[in-house]
Formats: sequence, C-alpha cells, structure tokens
Amino acid sequence: MSGKQKMRNRTYRLQTETRSQFINIDRFVEQAIGESAVRDGICLVFVPHTTAAVTINENADPDVLRDLCRACDRLIPSDLEFRHREGNSDAHFKAGLFGSSVTIPVENGRPVLGTWQSIYFCEFDGPRQRTLTIRVIKG
Repeated sequence: MSGKQKMRNRTYRLQTETRSQFINIDRFVEQAIGESAVRDGICLVFVPHTTAAVTINENADPDVLRDLCRACDRLIPSDLEFRHREGNSDAHFKAGLFGSSVTIPVENGRPVLGTWQSIYFCEFDGPRQRTLTIRVIKG
C-alpha cells in the first residue's frame, strides 16, 4: 500500500447453508486488514443485502448463536400475515434489527475486539450466495 493510499476494499463471497444462520467472519476481517497493511485505523464491514446482516457477539459458547437464531424466529416468525409476497418479510425485519454494517477499531494491524467477541454474517433468507465488503481505513 502506498503512503498516499488511505483505504482498501475487499469483497468476499459466502454460500450460506440454511434459512437462518450466523457465520463467523473473523478470518475475512483479519485477512482484509493484513492485506491493507493498515496498522492503525478502522475496519468497516458491510453487507449489501436486505435479508442479511452483520453483528458482533460472543464466540465462546456456540449456544449463544443458536439462542439468537431461535429468539429471532420467536420474535419475528415467518408465518405472520405479511403483505410482502416473496415470503421473506421476517428476514427483512431481522436484518433491519441487526443492521448492515459494523465498524471495528484497528490497532497494530489487528481488529480490536473484546475477549469473547467475534464478527458474524447473519443469514435470514438462505440458503443463498452472499457478498460481504470490508473496507480498511488508515487512521
């Protein structure tokens, strides 16, 4: 990366396997930061989909992710009488609750996350081929 360049984008493709799932994407974030050669700055993770999202949550106990999926399905069940005809209105609501991006500080070429935190791609309308964009910006 040249001295004048202050950011770098990296796009990844994901194939999801089920209707609702959380996929750990730490490796993609670490790879994008490493390729950018940014030592200190921020990392923006963006999901360009209306039925998928990104979040930061616990990585120590896999039951947390299972509980999140179950709670989302109970909070917004797919069988509500939605007017949207595609049959995926629940996925739109769930994606909206989580959001389409997260920003992570970068220090010494590494993402700054809490001890138990990881970054997750959230699928709510799978299985599908998905895209994830990561931008690393020099501080």
